[in-house]
Amino acid sequence: MWKLPLFRNDGRERSPQAFSKNSLDKQPRIRSASVTHSVCPYCAVGCGTNIYTKNGAVIDIEGNPDSPINEGTLCPKGANTFQLHHNPNRVKHVMWRAPYSDQWEQKPLEWAMDRIARLTKETRDKGYMETNEEGKYVNYVRNMGCLGGATLDNEENYLIKKLFSSGLGVVHVENQARI
Repeated sequence: MWKLPLFRNDGRERSPQAFSKNSLDKQPRIRSASVTHSVCPYCAVGCGTNIYTKNGAVIDIEGNPDSPINEGTLCPKGANTFQLHHNPNRVKHVMWRAPYSDQWEQKPLEWAMDRIARLTKETRDKGYMETNEEGKYVNYVRNMGCLGGATLDNEENYLIKKLFSSGLGVVHVENQARI
């Protein structure tokens, strides 16, 4: 047994307490873990989270005490994010159902990203109008729209707005959070 002196709040030494070597060697599991700051995925509040990883694996997700929004607290859904991440039933691959099919197919992520880019380009090209009937330069697309999500932060929503309105010329840009 190891004996360590403990001090009272007033600074006076207490009688020594017995601790086992096992107790003294205990450390928090997040010690030496990498921390990534993120945003809770559930609602429009945008609470800050800290995601702790070791060797590429998520070992804990907690509220970020430095976040001005939630100051480290999380609602029950946000506090359950770690369990959601490690849920064995969580879908981790792209599922695609062909038009008019009743069967789902598993597809690679690269296939899905290429398909989204190709269909976006095809749709934009079909609906793009450089000038209107009066010959005025308008540079817009009227057959597409964009809907942003409330869990994105202001910077991400700003970039989405810039990409779709200025970059692609999409007129109908909306956001769930009305930013």
